Amino acid sequence: MFDLDISEGAWYDEKAKVWHGAKFQHFYDRNASVGRILFEEMRKRPKSICQISVTERTSLTNEEALLHAIRLAEWFRSQGFKQSDIIGVAARNTTHLMTLVLACFFNGIALHAVNPVREKKLITDLFDSTKPKLIFFDGHEYEKIKGATLALEAKLCTLSNHLPNVQSILELLQPTGTENKFVPATLENGPEQTLIILCTSGTSGLPKAVTISNNKRLCGTFPFLTSKDTLFVLSTIDWLSGIIYFIDSIVAGAKRIITDQAFNAEYFLKVVSEFKATFAIIAPPLLTTLLNSPAIDADKLDTLQYLVIGGGKCTTRTQQRIQNYLRHGRMINVYAFSEFGRVVAINYDLRQKPQSVGRVQPGHKVKILNENGEQVGCGEIGEICCNHGEQWLGYYRNSAVSAEMCDADGWFHTGDLGYFDADGYLSIVDRKKDIFKYKGMQYSPHEILEVIVKMPDVVDACVFGLWNEEEGDAAAAVVAGAHGSSLSARDVIDYVKEHIEVDYKHLHAGAVVVKELPKLPNGKQNVEEIKKLFISERSDQEKCYLV
Repeated sequence: MFDLDISEGAWYDEKAKVWHGAKFQHFYDRNASVGRILFEEMRKRPKSICQISVTERTSLTNEEALLHAIRLAEWFRSQGFKQSDIIGVAARNTTHLMTLVLACFFNGIALHAVNPVREKKLITDLFDSTKPKLIFFDGHEYEKIKGATLALEAKLCTLSNHLPNVQSILELLQPTGTENKFVPATLENGPEQTLIILCTSGTSGLPKAVTISNNKRLCGTFPFLTSKDTLFVLSTIDWLSGIIYFIDSIVAGAKRIITDQAFNAEYFLKVVSEFKATFAIIAPPLLTTLLNSPAIDADKLDTLQYLVIGGGKCTTRTQQRIQNYLRHGRMINVYAFSEFGRVVAINYDLRQKPQSVGRVQPGHKVKILNENGEQVGCGEIGEICCNHGEQWLGYYRNSAVSAEMCDADGWFHTGDLGYFDADGYLSIVDRKKDIFKYKGMQYSPHEILEVIVKMPDVVDACVFGLWNEEEGDAAAAVVAGAHGSSLSARDVIDYVKEHIEVDYKHLHAGAVVVKELPKLPNGKQNVEEIKKLFISERSDQEKCYLV
């Protein structure tokens, strides 16, 4: 099973200094929607279990999932929903999230997915950009979602934890008598029509809605998956990984295990063991948490054949330690980003190339640009730029920023710095963009900085991320207090906690209060020296830690 590497056939154009993936093989009609493809694949295996919800104790066969999705799709049609409309969702992984996603795909209606753990203002901004007519959510988030969408003329509907006076999805799944005649809609604008809208953050920290089209390369990202596989994926549908593994599991006929619980090492091990998962994906910072758990045992990971990591750094030592627990499996590293809408590179050979994200995948090409915008060759570091050869619809109704991400020739400028080695393996060395991830959630230090500088006794401040294996980029702050003030690190930490709703934007690495921040000759902050100052000072200041 370990001989398959779909990156084989990748090649390097030395003259143009461009790395190419192998030729992409089209297995589906180009004009078919992703919804039509999933519809046909599910009909092939009607009695196969496609989804199990651990927390809700539900199990769905393809036949049952299709029936639910068809009924909801028919309800959308009866209510006059068109392909130009948008439906919103802010929900965790529960049973009928699959029903909603499939129904939208079958009708060619774009679904805008937002993570429900985001703060209320951010949810408001995200949905305001797309203005969905109907928003699905989890019942226990009612006050938050209602407050976030007051200005929209959108109806609300629960997916789980149903409420007495709020419409629920169960009310929309009544028998119609025409389910066996249902046919997925033809895309009015062809394969480039929007499939789903995901969310990301820009370098300014402002949210952007990212369009993903009905491209066929979402189907079969991991062609080694079969109907014998069981996937355990914690990613929600608003993440690119969530939608990729949703689609891939159906195409392969595999079983997908879902939960609405956040990551917990003991829980993760229990689910993998109980449901005999063969495939799992986990963010690199959580690997350390897993390794530090007293519950970790090779027996509990015995069925895992593939453990996928992506979206952050992972040390060679951590990889080696995890690999020791995988008796029959291997680790795989992937490189992807929401705007690209698919996986750029995959490393199936972490033992030989532990710090690489792998080779360019079929149908894609990558180049490296130096500071002067010139293409460079093997071993030279520069900005990673990717091209999939298809039209990108951009950030929803944000053409100016879209042009900054993807140029006129179709090259996505990632903001990541990296290089290729002589074997065609890509490595990422740093982030050009000022965006960090704490436990898988993105944040901009500028957002936190804007809160801190509003404190009465703050003269100057600098916020940055400090990376560690367990959490990712934990936010830290160095603050210059006004002369004679009694401002403490604890004051800063508590102020941020009080004024920023979500936990992942708090100062988990701590804070330090100083008289003055180091500056460069041009008057700008010397961030590197500020970081050094933070490291040296926090060991001497008891109040610089958030506990």
